[in-house]
Amino acid sequence: MYYRDGTVHGLKDVSIKIAANKITALIGPSGCGKTTFLRSLNRMNELKGATTKGEVLLDGKNIYDGKEDVIQLRKRVGMVFQQPNPFPMSIYDNVAYGPRIHGQRNKNLDAVVEESLKKAALWDEVNDRLGENALGFSGGQQQRLCIARALAVNPEVILFDEPCSALDPISTARIEELLKELKRDYTIVIVTHNMQQAARTSDFTAFFLMGELIEFGETKKIFERPKDKRTEDYITGRFG
Repeated sequence: MYYRDGTVHGLKDVSIKIAANKITALIGPSGCGKTTFLRSLNRMNELKGATTKGEVLLDGKNIYDGKEDVIQLRKRVGMVFQQPNPFPMSIYDNVAYGPRIHGQRNKNLDAVVEESLKKAALWDEVNDRLGENALGFSGGQQQRLCIARALAVNPEVILFDEPCSALDPISTARIEELLKELKRDYTIVIVTHNMQQAARTSDFTAFFLMGELIEFGETKKIFERPKDKRTEDYITGRFG
C-alpha cells in the first residue's frame, strides 16, 4: 500500500486470514498502519489517492482485480467510523438510505428499518421517534444508528474504525456487547487503541508496527503468550 503519490510505503507484506463470524482486532500505536489496512478491505484508501499492490480475497475473488464494482463491494463490506456520522435526517431515513440507493423501494423498508435497529440494539429506544432528526440523539445512540445503517444493506463483513473512542464508558460497553452479538451473522474487523477492549471482544488480534504485521493469532495467546517482544512491550504499555 502506497500513498502520497507513491512516495510513502504505508503497508509492507501484510498477510492475514480473517475468520468468518469472528471478531479480529487490529492494534498498534498511531501511524502503524492498522487503519490503512482496515480501509484496504473495502478500497476506502482509494478515496485518498492510495495505490495497492497484492490481493484482498473476498469469497475467493480479488477485490483489486479491476472488475469489482466498488459500490457493490462497499455494500458487502460495510464500515462504521470513529466519530458517529448520522445523516441530518430522520432515524428512519438514515437506516433506509442504503437500501433506497441500492434500488429497494418503500414496500419492505419498514421491515428493514425495524430489523436493522433491533440488531443494533436501538429499536426499543427509538421505535416511537423514527421521524425525529438523528442529530438530536446522544453520541452512543448515533453510533448504534450508524451500525444499523450499515446493517440495512445486508453486508457480509463490517469494518469498525475505533467505534468507541468518542463514547462514554456506558455507551462503549453497549457497543462491545453488540459486537459480540453481531458476529453470529457477520464477520467483524475492528481497529482499537484500547487493549482491554481488544482483549474483551476479539477472537483474533493483529499487532502492527511501522507498516508491518508483527504478530497475528488468537487473542488469548497474543495477550498472554506473545511470541515477539515488541508485541509484549506494546500490550504491557512499555510504548505506544
